[in-house]
Amino acid sequence: MVGMIAAPVAAEAPVQVPSGQPVVLQEVRSDDTPGALWLRVRFVAPQIAGVGQEASAADMDHLCATVALPYLAEVGHAPDRVVISLAEKPVPFGEAAPGVTQYFEIYRPEKGRCIWEGF
Repeated sequence: MVGMIAAPVAAEAPVQVPSGQPVVLQEVRSDDTPGALWLRVRFVAPQIAGVGQEASAADMDHLCATVALPYLAEVGHAPDRVVISLAEKPVPFGEAAPGVTQYFEIYRPEKGRCIWEGF
């Protein structure tokens, strides 16, 4: 089951991140197709290609801690994993987008922290 759930912040409101790049929430989805409940928090970051993967990884750590975890506490969800994604433009969920820079990080929410889960 894949479903949209209420967004933790207004979709047009920029979210502050360590790199300073502009980041806006695209959507929040729940997904149990990997065999467990995952929360997917998807952001648009138009300058991602220029910022680079390392700085964007720090931004995703920050977004997990400051957007995803407070949202989970507010709604009472307890997913097995949280996926934070950044894309240079909106991409429909599950669709391939050759030529669009995208980064993804997976975290295990545990004791109020986002534990990075390497691929």
